[in-house]
Amino acid sequence: MEKYSLEPYKDKDEVSDFRKEEAYLRAKKKVDALIGFYWHFAVYVVVNVFLILLIGLNSEQGFRGFGPYATAVFWGIGLVFHFIGVFGPDFFFGKDWEKRKLKEFMDKEERNWE
Repeated sequence: MEKYSLEPYKDKDEVSDFRKEEAYLRAKKKVDALIGFYWHFAVYVVVNVFLILLIGLNSEQGFRGFGPYATAVFWGIGLVFHFIGVFGPDFFFGKDWEKRKLKEFMDKEERNWE
């Protein structure tokens, strides 16, 4: 994949140029982090399917027990931390989640008083 090149901006205002360049670099860093996570996830799936099949078919216990799934479990824990590092803790609740919940509870209380 070709790396992105940062072309110089033609604006006369240097502050605007700096802000555009900073915004571009932040966006590029986020995109690179997303690509890294997606590759990590793809490798996780492929390798763990292979390992589970290999260990499950060649062991005496077969697919029973923790052995075939141990790598997937522990690597999955690392993958969860990678996910949180890329998407942030706001992924599950969102940035406005607390405000929305407060408003929801206040509206509910107001309806109870009426």
